[in-house]
Amino acid sequence: MTAWKRSEVIFDLTKVEAEIAVLDKQIARSDFWEEVEEAQEVLKRRAHLQAPRDRWQKLAGQVQEALGLLDLAVEEGDMEVLQEVQTELQTLTQEVEHFALESMLRGTTDDHNALLSIHPGAGGTESQDWADMLLRMYMRWAETHGYTYEMLDLQPGEEAGLKNATLRVVGQYAYGYLKAETGVHRLVRISPFDAAKRRHTSFAAVLVSPEIDASVHVEIDETCLRVDTYRSSGAGGQHVNVTDSAIRLTYRVDDTTKIVVQCQNERSQHKNRAMAMSVLRSRLYTLEQQRQRERVAEIQGEKKDIAWGNQIRSYTLAPYQLVKDHRTGVEVGNVSAVFEGELDPFITAYLLTPHD
Repeated sequence: MTAWKRSEVIFDLTKVEAEIAVLDKQIARSDFWEEVEEAQEVLKRRAHLQAPRDRWQKLAGQVQEALGLLDLAVEEGDMEVLQEVQTELQTLTQEVEHFALESMLRGTTDDHNALLSIHPGAGGTESQDWADMLLRMYMRWAETHGYTYEMLDLQPGEEAGLKNATLRVVGQYAYGYLKAETGVHRLVRISPFDAAKRRHTSFAAVLVSPEIDASVHVEIDETCLRVDTYRSSGAGGQHVNVTDSAIRLTYRVDDTTKIVVQCQNERSQHKNRAMAMSVLRSRLYTLEQQRQRERVAEIQGEKKDIAWGNQIRSYTLAPYQLVKDHRTGVEVGNVSAVFEGELDPFITAYLLTPHD
């Protein structure tokens, strides 16, 4: 994954144990539960520190044991054991590097589930088909990383592809990884929908938000919220398709900004509304975080336009095959592998790049 420098400290065990000790003293106080919300935050923070500490100690022990066995195999000239230990050390090296990458995901919502939405750009069938390709790519990425997912909303295109899709990816650090995918994705290919076999450029926007739990307060003004019900257009059984169980929420943030959320996954209108409200809360949280970053950038004299021309990644299928991330410069020639979900080179490079 990552070529880490040997001298680089990827996990400060001493610092983590010192913080755990401080938290343990707070927990041991007789008045600890007088402020319930505060106490819950302390327990949550301790659990957040405990898991990586235990994992690091386990990895460190496995590495030391493997190195000791390696020394013994070399000393005795046992080539069979030597090969086994070398294979184990390679696996452990990958696990340590994976742990090191996750240790960089320190944001308050990095370990949350992810809500990933895809919206095709202008171009009709071309862009809608491209959006569908991206959706499949992210589902394959989730599968290969042991994450589960569920489709919250899928609006099919008239001829092919999709108009909109929202995918819920479930698993630890799902958002921490997938946040690297937020932005505009550009595809260049010979169009399968053009009889003249001309080259077309298509765009689709990907938005990734953390799934927000009840512990994070997000204010929703009910007077700015419109709720519409409609009949589900996707698969889901007879009951889903013949009743107005799908929900569309339209929230007016201000005079120029509104957020539209749809959910048609569940059989129950009540469940669809609850999930749609969860997605809305996550979108509002992400919007506020983005606006805070923009305010900081404005104070610092930075200005970045958000437009179709500012794509984060280009996928070129003709006249040559190449996927290039414009933020990090990472290039991959095996386009088929990328479409099968092999996004780690791009995600890793992005996470290792300093951000504001």
